[in-house]
Amino acid sequence: MDTYHIITGGPGAGKTTLIEALAARGYATAGESGRTILQHQQRIDGPAQHHRDAALYAELMLARDMETHARMTAAKGPVFFDRGVPELVGYFELMGLPVPAHFERAAARYRYNASVFIAPPWPEIYAHDAERKQSLGEMQRSYDAAAAIYPRLGYRLIELPRASVEARVAFVLERVAMMPSR
Repeated sequence: MDTYHIITGGPGAGKTTLIEALAARGYATAGESGRTILQHQQRIDGPAQHHRDAALYAELMLARDMETHARMTAAKGPVFFDRGVPELVGYFELMGLPVPAHFERAAARYRYNASVFIAPPWPEIYAHDAERKQSLGEMQRSYDAAAAIYPRLGYRLIELPRASVEARVAFVLERVAMMPSR
């Protein structure tokens, strides 16, 4: 899946804004499953939220991420994902939970381009919203978990610059154009 590009990092580092800018330019994109699940669970006061049942929340994210991965095979050209299946292994570790074997299998099966874009913590742009309630410390720990899990699973990290959205778009598209395709 060389055309599948993950954009990751801690909460509030500009990933979603970058994904939306890429979508506005006509690129295929996949939003963050966790945010959508939190929105749905909050509407019904459901248990699948990281502060209630982190394992159930992860299961719903895994199901959604696998479905999105499969659905995007029809897309032409590069596809940009706001996080990816491998990150869920890191999520369990972040939450202090044992990683279920099926999450390890999913990370091995659902692959993306070997280079992953990672947005560094950027406290100056961080803002809370209805789903993003993490502290700056939690933002850093989330970033650290993503920065640790991807290399462990065979990916290379490319750090995004702390720059304008347009500069980040140009940075990503330039790197994607330079990547070899099979």
